[in-house]
Amino acid sequence: MKVIFLDRDGVINKYPGDRLYVTSLRKFKFLPRAKEAIALLAKKGFKLFIASNQAGVGKGAYAQKTLDAITAKMLVDIRKSRGRIDKVYYCTHHKDARCACRKPRPGLLKMAAREFKISLKSAYFIGDTIRDVLTARAAGCKSILVLTGKEKIANQNSWEAKPDFVFKDLLAAAKFLIR
Repeated sequence: MKVIFLDRDGVINKYPGDRLYVTSLRKFKFLPRAKEAIALLAKKGFKLFIASNQAGVGKGAYAQKTLDAITAKMLVDIRKSRGRIDKVYYCTHHKDARCACRKPRPGLLKMAAREFKISLKSAYFIGDTIRDVLTARAAGCKSILVLTGKEKIANQNSWEAKPDFVFKDLLAAAKFLIR
């Protein structure tokens, strides 16, 4: 089974900025080529999961029902573009909760692995932060960093972990993965 985990903000949709959240449908904006990338991966038989921290819910910045509405609309728009997400996993806990699911801990990926009988060793995690790279490492996945969100290539000398691969965006990563 070919498996890809995707972070959401900065990979699929526009990164809202440090310590900011996508708090409404209006603020959720797909990145260019993201829906095309997801459709390409789905067409090539990959199982696709979203694994994302959404601590704004735990902090009270927006409600769970708002997150659910944003997610539902995102999934509809992805399907309209011939894409598919098999399941979405969110950690909505405040970082002080010390839960097992908040990235860089691998809880969200392990949950999916149990539920879908996935081998994490052959999976990829695509994210826009070094936290995502650390999550991949903790779960035993390969890591792909995309440069459409928080992280910049100019900072690579200060990264606490090096990604396995770096691409300019999700579509470039997808084209690499289908080779």
